[in-house]
Amino acid sequence: MRSRLFKPTLIWLQGVTCNGNTHSFLNLPYLPQLLARFEILYHPLLPCSQNLEEIARCRRGCDVLVFEGAFDPMMERAGVTLERLVAYYAEEAGHVIAAGSCASFGGIFKAAAPERNSGLAYAGEHPDGPLLGKAGKVINLSGCPVHPEWLGFALMNIAEGRPISVDALGRPTALYRHMAHDGCLRNEYFEWKVDAEQFGRKEGCLFYEHGCRGPLTHASCNRTLWNGVSSKMRVGTPCFGCTEPDFPRRNLFETKTNMSIPEEVPVGVSKRAYLTMTGIAKSFKIKRLEERLTDDD
Repeated sequence: MRSRLFKPTLIWLQGVTCNGNTHSFLNLPYLPQLLARFEILYHPLLPCSQNLEEIARCRRGCDVLVFEGAFDPMMERAGVTLERLVAYYAEEAGHVIAAGSCASFGGIFKAAAPERNSGLAYAGEHPDGPLLGKAGKVINLSGCPVHPEWLGFALMNIAEGRPISVDALGRPTALYRHMAHDGCLRNEYFEWKVDAEQFGRKEGCLFYEHGCRGPLTHASCNRTLWNGVSSKMRVGTPCFGCTEPDFPRRNLFETKTNMSIPEEVPVGVSKRAYLTMTGIAKSFKIKRLEERLTDDD
């Protein structure tokens, strides 16, 4: 456990990005207290002690490097390529955080230009990227954007000197061991195979017809709610699986089926067992699950 007098130095660099992860981070409820635990050398929006031109001179290292966006080796920041900047600061840093799915796996920008863009240590699910040799140092916080609480969790553990256990894709197990499906308020509809009639309704499951990836996605969105109150599924929108290395996929609002059965079954369940359970569940008619929860349109 580190003394509170010690402040790790932090640099936040950006690659090909929409700034979504920065804006998500600004919603962290305890952001001022967290930032007080670090010496922010550079961040594109937050108060910091150096500007980008000074950071681009590569004269001083940092304890924590946070990288947002997909990695394009030829992109320049203050006249210096990302390839040089990332190589220099990752070598010096004790921890590298890939903030968001683009930094973790390439995300949307890899899908748009796979010949140029990747994550820091992965391109999709394939080990690749500029920090492949330092993959053990990279903490992947995938999400589009990253949940502010997840980034807060990682940074607070680093500030306190606590180790962070990660899975095979470099994601913290405390955050990604669960499925997005866990904690979903629609789980009873899922179990009894009751479909949602349309988006935005509180009733029905979105997995069977509307493309929800909750049972296939490692994330804790329904355990740690956004802004403490909500998630995609709670407002009637399907999970897009944005924390997984194959994000984004085509036809996000459609479920691929074979003879009305989803082609992909929930993680940890065999297809034969799933088909058996589906047949049994479909044979029941549960009246209260077919009714509106409220009379509001």
